[in-house]
Formats: sequence, C-alpha cells, structure tokens
Amino acid sequence: MCPCSCACLCLCSIRRVSISNLQREIEKQTGYRSSRRRRSESQYDYEVYHSLEEIQSWMFEMNRTHSHLVDMFSVGKSYEGRRLYVLQRPTGLKKAVWIDCGVHAREWIGPAFCQWFVKEAISSYQHDSVMRRLLNQLNFYVMPVFNVDGYDFSWTTDRFWRKTRSKNHKFHCRGVDANRNWKVKWCDEGASSHPCDDTYCGPFPESEPEVKAVAKFLRRHRKRVKAYISIHAYAQMLLYPYSYKYESAAHNAVTALYSAYGVRYRYGPASTTLYVSSGSSIDWAYRNGIPYAFAFELRDTGHFGFLLPESLINPTCTETMRAVKAIASGLLKKCETDKDRFPYI
Repeated sequence: MCPCSCACLCLCSIRRVSISNLQREIEKQTGYRSSRRRRSESQYDYEVYHSLEEIQSWMFEMNRTHSHLVDMFSVGKSYEGRRLYVLQRPTGLKKAVWIDCGVHAREWIGPAFCQWFVKEAISSYQHDSVMRRLLNQLNFYVMPVFNVDGYDFSWTTDRFWRKTRSKNHKFHCRGVDANRNWKVKWCDEGASSHPCDDTYCGPFPESEPEVKAVAKFLRRHRKRVKAYISIHAYAQMLLYPYSYKYESAAHNAVTALYSAYGVRYRYGPASTTLYVSSGSSIDWAYRNGIPYAFAFELRDTGHFGFLLPESLINPTCTETMRAVKAIASGLLKKCETDKDRFPYI
C-alpha cells in the first residue's frame, strides 16, 4: 500500500497511465462555472462539484428556506479566518450523529456527499419513514467542508492539495494533515514530523484551528454525540478504530451500500485495512467516548482517484446514503435497547 496519502495518488506507482489527459479532467471539474453552476437560477445542482463560496451560500439558503428542519452555526474560524459552518437537525437534547466532509482538500466527493445527505434528509422526510424516524429521534450535525482553507486552495491553485494552509515559521511548506493532528497517538507511526510532507502531523496536537474547533465542540457534547462519521476518498472502504467492537455495524453498512449498485467496499480496522496512521479523527472520537466512529473512503479504487467524474456523484452519494442510514439506524436501535435495560440513563 502506497504510504503517501489517504488512498493515494502516488508518484511511486505511476507506471501505467490511468488518465491520458490529466489537465483536461481537472478543467472538466473547475472550468465553465457560470454555465454549469445550476441547472436553473432556482435549482441547486447536486451532481456537480461546488466551490467553497457556492457551498457556504447553499448552507445559508438551506437554513433560510428550511428553518424548521435545518439550523446553521459556526464552531470557530480557520487559519485564514473563514467560518467553520455546521448544519444541524435540531431535535432537543437527543443522541447525536456528527458527519464531516472535506478534511482533505482534494477529496471533492466528500463535500458533495454532505450536501447530498442534507438534501436527501429534507426531501425524503415526508415519504421515507426510516429517514423521518432518524431525524425525529437523532440530532444530526453535518459539516460539509472541514478544511475550508485547503478546499478553497484546491479550487484556485492546486487541485491536488491535501493539507490545511497554516504557515510554518521554519519552512516555506504550508499546511498540516488535518487527519494526523488529533490528540491520540499524535505523530506516531503513519504520520510525518516534516512540514513538507503530506502527512505532516503539525507542531503539536490540535495546532490547527479547524481541528481544535471541532474537537472542542465534540468534547463539549460528548455525552450526546454517539456516532462520528468522516467522509474521505478514495479506496471504497469503511474503516473503524483499533480495538473496535462494532464490526457488525460496519458489515450492515457495507451491505446496505452494496444493495444500491453492487459496488463492493472492504471494511475493517483502519490500520490493517488501509494503512497505519496516528492522530486520526476516528481514533480520537473513539478514545473520547463516541462508540460509533467510522471513516468512509468513497469511490473509486484508483482509476480516477481524486478526480472522480461528476457523472459518478449521484451513484456514489446514493449508495453512501444507504450506508450512513444503516449506521444511524443501528445506533438508534442500540440506544433504545440500552434504555430498555437501563431506563434511567
């Protein structure tokens, strides 16, 4: 397994040509924005990739037009001063599910899925009894773009940028891997201490304001947040932490995902299924008392890699939606079982 990134696009393995014209594929996803931003002025297009500005405008619009189902708030600011916005389905003091996307800037299918999830949750509320039950009994927090600075940079300057955009006082290299910066086995195996590397762990745990803000929010709500889901790409895997006892939940999620289009996902502990890493968000979540902690690596297995075509947004998000619903349903069932056993918890 190539060590250089999250389901890597590795120079060390480029001997066969997967994409004959890389620049053309990049331009397909970033060019001609004015003509393809929306199918009409009033309809947001969920089957194209959107810039940070577009995503945040969409969040404000969802909050304005669906205020009975969607609330919007900020958990803090990024290194470059951008707001870190989160959408939630407010249901009072109930058990909660956290979903974040866009931890690594170049993984554009992540933010696309978070938007898809919110859209589907709202549009299916009336006719989908499973979704309605989940939304009524669980509080969902959805963060479409975790790494806002890096994501914006991947649109304007470097399509394959991965890290945050913080400055280093000793090196010209910028940024930290936001999935190596959490305070759990920090900068151990699978992370780099060199600021120029893609897996740089940072000068200290939670050095990145984005990581610190989310960690602070989750710590403050740790008694309520019972599931943490982080959306990444690519490899078609569902990963969970070390010493994890909810393997059956992963199996159910992968089975639900497969039921959509027959796409197979592997599942298992991150260290043995993908590669060893330290300072990751799912390990931190699990260590801090969030029992359901998962990281999805969405399509594909390497042909397109981070340049997953927009034509695959719909099927990728559709199947992933089934898997996330299966995880949330399993969580709700367990909460109900525990309440039956211990009615005063």
